[in-house]
Amino acid sequence: MPAAKPRFETTTGLILAGGRSSRMGQEKTVMTLFGRPMITHVAERLGPQVKKLAVNALPGFAEHGNLPVVPDTLADHQGPLAGILAGLRHFSTQANHTHMASAAGDGPFLPRDLVARLTAACPDGETIAIAASEGHMHPVYALWPLSVVDDLEIWLKEPGNRRVKAFFARHNHVTVAFEPEETASGPRDPFFNVNTPEDFARAQHYLEQ
Repeated sequence: MPAAKPRFETTTGLILAGGRSSRMGQEKTVMTLFGRPMITHVAERLGPQVKKLAVNALPGFAEHGNLPVVPDTLADHQGPLAGILAGLRHFSTQANHTHMASAAGDGPFLPRDLVARLTAACPDGETIAIAASEGHMHPVYALWPLSVVDDLEIWLKEPGNRRVKAFFARHNHVTVAFEPEETASGPRDPFFNVNTPEDFARAQHYLEQ
């Protein structure tokens, strides 16, 4: 009997960049952060942790770093779960993939061991693992079994089902706590996300240190 493939070999990655960036006033994931588009920082951290990487984005989003763009399969911008569904469906049609790690396109400091630690927390292969820090869960940073794709699609057919945490409750799930990272200006949440011009300035400051 052939040996099972290491989980790295079967885990894919999805960067969620389908938000409207209303608080920023422009598409934030392609804003130049320390000389490069913000999404490039995310891809450089998540990419080495997974076998394949794609971006979930609105129609018209330009490709960055030759990453395939996976648009929502549902109309009317139905939130992050719609992006998760699009990614799960995209990768479930490809052979030899079992899981998908998701990350926000506006989180340029995500942990470089995110996937390894989420994977270690669910050795059965069917549990959803979610990152947390400073007492808060970060639902868009998670490891998803591709096997949940059909249930998620059914779940999203009900207009009231948009909360990520409510979907977690339908499945076995665990949270994995990540500690703040020490920087020259003090502790930094690894899941710090850039929503406003003030956040962008802070992220730029972190990278300049």
